[in-house]
Amino acid sequence: MTDDYLSRIGNLIRDARKHRGWTQTQLAEVLNTSQSAVNRIEKGHQNLTLEMLARIGEALDSEIVSLGGGPVHLRVAGGRQLSGSIDVKSSKNAGVALLCASLLNKGRTTLRKVARIEEVNRLLEVLNSIGVRTTWLNDAGDLEIVPPAHLDLSSMDAEAARRTRSIIMFLGPLLHREDGFELPYAGGCDLGTRTVEPHLTALRPFGLEVKATGGQYHALVNRAITPGKPIVLTERGDTVTENAIMAAARHDGVTVIRNASPNYMVQDLCFYLDLLGVKIDGIGTTTLTVHGRADIDVDVDYAPSEDPIEAMSLLTAAIVTKSEITIRRAPVEFLEIELALLEEMGLDYDRSTEYLAENGRTRLVDLTTRPSKLHAPIDKIHPMPFPGLNIDNLPFFAVIAAIATGQTLIHDWVYENRAIYLTDLNKLGGRVKLLDPHRVMVEGPTHFSGTEMMCPPALRPAVVTLIAMMAAKGTSVLRSVYVINRGYEDLATRLNSLGAQIETFRDI
Repeated sequence: MTDDYLSRIGNLIRDARKHRGWTQTQLAEVLNTSQSAVNRIEKGHQNLTLEMLARIGEALDSEIVSLGGGPVHLRVAGGRQLSGSIDVKSSKNAGVALLCASLLNKGRTTLRKVARIEEVNRLLEVLNSIGVRTTWLNDAGDLEIVPPAHLDLSSMDAEAARRTRSIIMFLGPLLHREDGFELPYAGGCDLGTRTVEPHLTALRPFGLEVKATGGQYHALVNRAITPGKPIVLTERGDTVTENAIMAAARHDGVTVIRNASPNYMVQDLCFYLDLLGVKIDGIGTTTLTVHGRADIDVDVDYAPSEDPIEAMSLLTAAIVTKSEITIRRAPVEFLEIELALLEEMGLDYDRSTEYLAENGRTRLVDLTTRPSKLHAPIDKIHPMPFPGLNIDNLPFFAVIAAIATGQTLIHDWVYENRAIYLTDLNKLGGRVKLLDPHRVMVEGPTHFSGTEMMCPPALRPAVVTLIAMMAAKGTSVLRSVYVINRGYEDLATRLNSLGAQIETFRDI
C-alpha cells in the first residue's frame, strides 16, 4: 500500500473509532494488539493486511474493507430541488420482526415486498446458517421462508448475528423450540448502552433464564414455569414487546401483556400471527391478550405495511430542499403527530383520502409537499411511545429545525448519545448546540455549505446528514455509509429518481 492510501485508511479508522466512542486502547483490546499499534495504524505508519482491515471493520461495524473493495461513500451535489413522486417501501422494522417470527411456524411463510437492506441480509445469513431455507422469489422483494424440522443452532453465523440488534428477537421464538441455546451479543447502531434486561424480565415468566458471558447469551428454559399473571413490561419498547408476543404465541394458554408497545412493527407482527391462528386482542393498545397455540404449522402469505420512518425521511428531504413532490403510500396512522407539528411550523402540503395497505389493516395516504417557510415550534420537540411522535423520527426534526426561523429545543430522552451526532450538522454550517447528552438547541435558518465528513454510526442521524448535504451549496462527500444501507434500500438511487444528484463510489 502507498503512504497516501495508508493515511486515508488511517483517517477512516480513526473517525470510525471516535464515532463509536472508543479510545485507541479499547480498539486495541478488541483486536488483541497494542495501543501503540492502533496509533501507528491511524497515522498511516503501519502496513495493513486485508485480514486486519476486515477485523477492524467488524470491530467498528464499519465497511473499512469488503469483498467489493473499500467502504462505500456518497458524493452529493447539493442545492437541487426535487420533483416527481415516489412510493414508500415496506417497513424495515416490521420485516426483521417477521423474519424472527417465522421461526414460530413449521409451515412456509411468504412475505411480500420485503426491504432488501443490510439488516435483513444479516438476519437471512443467520437463518440460513441454522438450516432455514430462504428464497427471494422475484425482483419485487417477495421472500419465501421454510424452516427445517430441527434448527442447527451450533452452526449459527456469529459474525452476521453480532452485526444486528435484531438477533435479540430470537429469544422469544427459540425458547419454545430448544431447552437450551446460545446467541451472540447483539450489535447494530451505536446508540449507547441498551440493556437486554427488559427482554429477560418479559421472558422469565415463560421459564427463560439468560446469562451473558464470553460474548454469548447462554439461555436455559424451565418448562415447568409458565405465566401465572399478566406480564408487565418494565419498558414499553418495540422489540421487548415483540419478544413477549412471540413467546406468548406458542404458549398453550392465554397471556396478558401490559405496558405493551402499540407501534407499527408490533401491529404488523400481530396481524401476521393472526394469520397463523394466534388470536390477539387489543392490537394498537398497551394491553394485549394473546391466545397462544402450542403448535403452529400453517402456509401463510403476508405483506408488511409501509415504513413510517422512510416516509418521514422522504418528507424531510422535500422540506429541506424546498421541493414539491408526492410521497405515495405513507402510513398516516404513524405520522399524524409529526404532520401536526409540521403544520404548526408552517408546512404547506396536501394529503389524499385514506386507503388500506395490502395487509388490509394499515391506513395509507399520499402526501404532496410544497415549498414552505418554516418557523420554530413554540414548545420543545420530544418523542413519546405511539401514538406520540416516533422516537426514530425525532432526528429528522433537527435538520428541519435548522432551516426554520428561530430556536428549537430537541430532547432525545431515549438514547444516551444519539443527540450528539446531530451536532455533525455544524460541519455543514448548522448551528446546533449540545446542551447535554439528550438535548440539543437548533438555531435557524441555516444556509448549508458542502463538506466532506465521516458518516455518523447511527442510522437516522446518518440520513439526516445526507439530507442536509442535499440542501447544501456545493459538493459534499459522506464517507462509509454502510449504516444507511442497514436501514434503507437503494436510498441514493431513489432520491436521484426525484432529481437529487448523489453518486456512489469507493476510493480503495
